Amino acid sequence: MHRNLPLLFCASLLAFAATLQAQPDSGYSFADTSGDHLDVQFNGKTLVRYQYAFDKSTPERLHETYKPFLHVMDAAGVAPITKGPGGEFTHHRGWFLGWSKITTPDGQTVDRWHMKGGNIIHQKFVSQKANKDAAIFSVELLWDGSGSAPILSEERTYTVHALPPPAYLQVEMSTKIKALTGETKLDGDPEHAGFQFRPAGEVDRTQTTYLFPKTDADPKKDRDYAWVAENFVLGEKRYSVAFLNHPINPRDTPFSAYRDYGRFGGFFRTTIPADGTLNLKGSILVAEGSPLNAELIQKVANVFTAQSDPVPSVTERHADAPAAKPVKKDTPNAKPAPEPAK
Repeated sequence: MHRNLPLLFCASLLAFAATLQAQPDSGYSFADTSGDHLDVQFNGKTLVRYQYAFDKSTPERLHETYKPFLHVMDAAGVAPITKGPGGEFTHHRGWFLGWSKITTPDGQTVDRWHMKGGNIIHQKFVSQKANKDAAIFSVELLWDGSGSAPILSEERTYTVHALPPPAYLQVEMSTKIKALTGETKLDGDPEHAGFQFRPAGEVDRTQTTYLFPKTDADPKKDRDYAWVAENFVLGEKRYSVAFLNHPINPRDTPFSAYRDYGRFGGFFRTTIPADGTLNLKGSILVAEGSPLNAELIQKVANVFTAQSDPVPSVTERHADAPAAKPVKKDTPNAKPAPEPAK
């Protein structure tokens, strides 16, 4: 027998262990493209992408990077199913947070929904933790006011889980927002504030539907849904996304959940006292192929909120059809329209 066989065997074991450590199929991990985005991966497949770049080198680049947001990837981990910069309503980006009317103690009102006259800027990663069960990371953000000083600071934490079919992903967002200049009012309306999710711009608008946890639900009148789900089609694939509300969020919350292009979420109106902090929590549940049903959504929601609510009766509604554009009537002595350019 070769007297070096034990040594060779040990070397082989060490090499095999090193190979296992190098493999991406050992649970959750992070892949950072420095200065641009952080991917959360499971077994080497990207689940979500946190876009955190801030670049004011050109007006175009500033427009692309004036706020951070979370892209949700398809089940294969290849492409986002959420919208980025550009297109219709360029400020709608992935899963995001904002208010169109933020009023500071000096009476100034700033818009951190459409991002007029200021930015939300990623400062740093506070922590990152990944294991076989989940990936958790926290970031520090500053919200610009109308001048050079920030008006809000935020510590935002994302928790990412993979789930069995038909769902393949759950993401929880918890945030602590601090008023830096005194009592600050966060306001807007259901269309222009709150936790909102926006699917990619290529969504088939004729097939968007919404599911509500209530009989005869009317999202334009109802308040404080425990959750709302949306079904939409991108290309040849069907997706289902549920937004889960949380009891710590402000009450009397309306939900915008009727647009055919798919932007939906909850609008929280509140005031942060001087030196105070606002805590918010939300979660999204994502499926590809088969739609999410009320039983599964409620089960996950109960875990998220630490409650034991029963499965509710539901209402499914088609998205509102877009409003028809008014037809201009002929007027006397009107000039003929110019010939179209060729």
